[in-house]
Amino acid sequence: MVVVASSLDDASRIVDLVRGRGQLAATAGVHPHEARHWSAASARVLRDLLDRPEIVAVGETGLDYHYDHSDRESQRAAFAEQLAIAGEAGKPVVVHAREADQDMARALADAAARTPVILHSFSSGPAVFEAGMAIGAYFSFSGMITFKNWQHRASAAACPSDRLLVETDSPYLAPVPHRGRRNEPAFVREVTEALARARGQSFADVARLTTENAHRVFAALTRAGDRA
Repeated sequence: MVVVASSLDDASRIVDLVRGRGQLAATAGVHPHEARHWSAASARVLRDLLDRPEIVAVGETGLDYHYDHSDRESQRAAFAEQLAIAGEAGKPVVVHAREADQDMARALADAAARTPVILHSFSSGPAVFEAGMAIGAYFSFSGMITFKNWQHRASAAACPSDRLLVETDSPYLAPVPHRGRRNEPAFVREVTEALARARGQSFADVARLTTENAHRVFAALTRAGDRA
């Protein structure tokens, strides 16, 4: 299980949480909501955190033009720097994308040679899907795939089997039949079942594939399990 940070303070606390627990790993990064706080000092802290064995990825980072809690120029700058830092560290990057399809598609094209990309809680349109496919990104599906108004089943079906991931995105986006409750990692089963239906595959096959893919992209997960 990967515990995802949205700020560098989060990441520092998460490292303490996961230390010594072989089934848990962590990420470190600055969410687009917090991008206005990004600085040269932030970059130094992130690089230091990425030296920790508990940290398996950069993120979540990306672009969010729905809320615009941070101005868009700051978001783009912080995202670009974190992509570069992920490449330097040789770790994948967990990408948040919301209502920023054209800028995100351009950013993904630029990221192609740097580091593996995980498009987390995927719900973007064709531009981001095609950009992700072009660079061999991983597509991670969350509880939204169980919602009646979910509009991206074609993307879920078209995603290569070696690029599928599942998540809950806790504590929000609880899947059906748990909507309205705090989301829990255990609810990933319902996400996996919905993804299997969308792809016309068995639950067992999708569970196996997504587990294998997670261990591949988050390579340090295997090392964490060995430490346990």
